Amino acid sequence: MERIVENLMYSLRWLLAPIYLGLSIAVMLLGVKFFQELFHAIPLIFTMAEVDLILLTLTLIDIALVGGLLVMVMLSGYENFVSTLNISGDTEKLAWLGKIDSGGLKNKVAASIVAISSIHLLKVFMNAENISIDKIKWYVLIHLTFVGSAFAMGYLDKLTRKSGND
Repeated sequence: MERIVENLMYSLRWLLAPIYLGLSIAVMLLGVKFFQELFHAIPLIFTMAEVDLILLTLTLIDIALVGGLLVMVMLSGYENFVSTLNISGDTEKLAWLGKIDSGGLKNKVAASIVAISSIHLLKVFMNAENISIDKIKWYVLIHLTFVGSAFAMGYLDKLTRKSGND
């Protein structure tokens, strides 16, 4: 009975595969949104204020960072929790693939969230005259929460790895 339960639990990891596949659809949707933003700006480039161009650029960077985060979670999550990726020999394999464990993935996700939050906060500061001071304070507080959480997770990971080596 125990073996049946263990085999069933182990097999159920495949339920994650469609979730990771769904993340690939989200990457495609981000790509569509990226180019939509870019194509809307092209006809306006000569009349666009510099601040608006910077805000657009920060938006594009934000989309790229979220896309990279999705790819990292999708590929390393699949490899860590579902099955090893069998990339054919003629396809270039990403250098980090197969080297990120679940703890490392968690830290990279936290660092990515801080980077995305930083870009968003920079966008808020660039547009500060149109945003109330109370909202700006909340944005800063939320960002600092992300930074503190990422730092705490990294520190705890360092402590657990150190104590695991003792």
